[in-house]
Amino acid sequence: MPRRKRETPETCPNCGADVPDGALACPECGADEETGWNDTAVGQRLGIEDPDDFDHEAWEREESGEPRRRPLGRLWWITAVVLLAASAIGFLILFLQR
Repeated sequence: MPRRKRETPETCPNCGADVPDGALACPECGADEETGWNDTAVGQRLGIEDPDDFDHEAWEREESGEPRRRPLGRLWWITAVVLLAASAIGFLILFLQR
């Protein structure tokens, strides 16, 4: 049985990218005949209601596995070191006074 030639859209209905003739999937979002090459396809892959609210940098960090930066992280370490040093000095003063 001969294979049926798949018709690909000129632009992806999921993301709007140009799709080359004969492509099996969209080169940008990966949509294909089974996952969204139809007239009713919409871009809901990220679950974002308003695209203006999308934080691309946060999404890239999450996708790459890069840990989130904590701006107060170093402050906690500095505070801990200062308190430890103050405690050590206090014990040293008490020890030398005996």
